Amino acid sequence: MATITDGKGTIALAAFDKGAILKKHEFGRPAPGPNDIAVEIKYCGMCHSDLHNCNDEWGFNFFPIAPGHEIGGIVKEVGSDVTKFKKGDRVGVGCFVESCFECEQCGEESQQYCSKMAMTYGSEYPKGKGHDECAGTHTNGGYSDKIVVRQEFVYAVPDGLELEYVGPLLCAGITMFSPLNRHVLKKGGKKKVGIVGFGGLGHMGAKIAKAMDSEVTFLSRNLKKKDEADALGAGIIAHSDEEAIKGASKTFDVILDTVSAPHEIEPILSTLKVGGSYVCIGAVVQQFKLSPMSIIFTNYKIEGSMVGGIAETQEMLDFCTKHDIKPEIKIIHAKDANAQFKAFAEGDADPVRAVIDISTLSEV
Repeated sequence: MATITDGKGTIALAAFDKGAILKKHEFGRPAPGPNDIAVEIKYCGMCHSDLHNCNDEWGFNFFPIAPGHEIGGIVKEVGSDVTKFKKGDRVGVGCFVESCFECEQCGEESQQYCSKMAMTYGSEYPKGKGHDECAGTHTNGGYSDKIVVRQEFVYAVPDGLELEYVGPLLCAGITMFSPLNRHVLKKGGKKKVGIVGFGGLGHMGAKIAKAMDSEVTFLSRNLKKKDEADALGAGIIAHSDEEAIKGASKTFDVILDTVSAPHEIEPILSTLKVGGSYVCIGAVVQQFKLSPMSIIFTNYKIEGSMVGGIAETQEMLDFCTKHDIKPEIKIIHAKDANAQFKAFAEGDADPVRAVIDISTLSEV
């Protein structure tokens, strides 16, 4: 969140250039304003997006930068006007930490699409938001031991949900919950859901869709992960197999495409029912080919989806706690974060989410 770049007191892992090598770094956080919460960070999940931002693949070019938008922590201090939280509460902070609260998107509880939305890291901190000493600097995220965040962007952790699982739910969890909420839960459940890709997002999507009483099938490059699909109670077909794709024609009500590498989507589209929705989630920079004829005669809808808004994100946490849905995680020492970045870069990261134990920052 807001950062005093020449300040002190906050220890972090940060990338200093697009080489994306994480090193120990120190900067400052502002004192909590009336509407702010100071959080002692206990855990922070590692997302592939963290690497994309640190290696400047997405063109943000803010250095040095401490990434991390999968934060679980404890409230250490609250501002005078804070009503939602008190000292000692368990909380989470997700992918964004500011919006204008005045536009149509904010009014519709879709703050993630606000044109003035500020991400937890990698956004220029705006003037007029209560910390003008930080205006013009960039936000820094959860690979750090503390953060100060406006109360609206802090989420209550339900009883029964362990803190180490919170961060990944605020990224992978809400990313999959939001389109499933629109296309499945709010339409009465019992849908046929296709998920392209079998990484961390795919695992979360399958668990959430199953809890919504839906049938799930993975559309993967091959059938190597059949045993994993079976364990999740899901089917699997290879989208590279033309006969398998033909056999699945007009099967799915909705398809969630989580793949972040270039791939053909038109063959996969044919597995949608007439009027079905294809939701692009994986952040692919390259364009894909699509014939308008393939959607004109099928009434297919192609849409993009980010994370959810403030209210929907809290709804997701409550839903996942109720249904005992948790991401697959491994808790790692801060010194091992660079190895995880390397695995991301080489496409060798498994679907188990790496979660940094922030208490180990002092040992780096």
